[in-house]
Amino acid sequence: MFHVKTLNNISSKGLEYFPRDRYEVGNDVANPDALLLRSADLHGIDIPKSVVAVARSGAGVNNIPVSALTERGIVVFNTPGANANAVKELTLAALFLTSRKITDAILWGQTLAMNMHPAASADAGELSRLVEKEKNNFTGPEIRGKTLGVIGLGAIGVSVANDALSLGMDVIGYDPFISVDAAWSLSRAVGKADSLESLLAVSDYITIHIPLTADSRGILNDERIRTIKKGARLLNFARGELVSEPAILAALDEDRVSVYVTDFPTPALIAHRNVICIPHLGASTPEAEENCAVMAVRQLASFLETGAVRNSVNFPACKLDKHSGHRLLIMNRNVPNMVGQITSMLAASKINIMDMINHHRDGFAYNIIDTEQETSSVIAARLQGIEGVIRVRAIEEVSRYENRR
Repeated sequence: MFHVKTLNNISSKGLEYFPRDRYEVGNDVANPDALLLRSADLHGIDIPKSVVAVARSGAGVNNIPVSALTERGIVVFNTPGANANAVKELTLAALFLTSRKITDAILWGQTLAMNMHPAASADAGELSRLVEKEKNNFTGPEIRGKTLGVIGLGAIGVSVANDALSLGMDVIGYDPFISVDAAWSLSRAVGKADSLESLLAVSDYITIHIPLTADSRGILNDERIRTIKKGARLLNFARGELVSEPAILAALDEDRVSVYVTDFPTPALIAHRNVICIPHLGASTPEAEENCAVMAVRQLASFLETGAVRNSVNFPACKLDKHSGHRLLIMNRNVPNMVGQITSMLAASKINIMDMINHHRDGFAYNIIDTEQETSSVIAARLQGIEGVIRVRAIEEVSRYENRR
């Protein structure tokens, strides 16, 4: 029986993927094997020693102390791409919002409805005259024929780029780390920018879709924002910290950037007349919540039952087809002779290896080892005692999960 503690309300569509005969799931589970969450903040929380995995139903992991969990051998999963359509649709809506002054026009119309304008009590003819007079304050360009620059060509960026083409826009993209899968999905009509600066210099609209990392924080700084084509409109539905707030506010004040639309409001941004602040609605659709939950649960169940790692932010992707009912999972620092020490100790303990795989990432390695004999707790403890080994976990009956899926 596996025990999964939920720290937020998780879509029932996702939780259905936990078989009731093998899982206890709830917000009051004691000694959990895994944590499943959305927005709950794990920083400063005492995470039980029993936990071997944390899964976030969403893409960002700012609410999870990833480095600290990595040191403990706890795999952290996220769900990239599961909310891509929801974010894409909001991004496309923002293209129109930033062009046609739709929000300003709606707010003006509401002043009439709320009797805040003298014309509200006038006859229909006077109201029509006022509307015709005031509509000139809300004119804006069409997006057709304009250039959209897409920074980051992951699942969301590719989807935005492809759909913008169908709206008649010219699209260029920049992503030096584009994956093979993303490249296959990207339309050939999307142009390639040689650099971030070159994209900024020619784009009428700019949308950013990259993760927040130590390297990407403030990637749109004062220097880069000064290279943006005058009058361009900037969209940020990725992370607020990707854009330097002082730099974008200065660019707006100087009319170098026409409009900034962001899903991450701050007091300074809300106060600026040329900023459209949206209350973090990027993935706020029932479909996205279901997709993220299903993806998170399936990845978590696969790891708990087979040791397979997919979409982890701190350990390498790793999967081994089942060869026996005995499986060892070993996490260690990626230093010389680790595999040699592990296999030698198993051999000395009369444990025959049937198959194994070793992958590494950012200084850490992950091993899946299928053995002919069951590994006793004594042998597991010896393996754990090897300098550099972080965690050893043994699982049995690997085939049950694989057959069920």
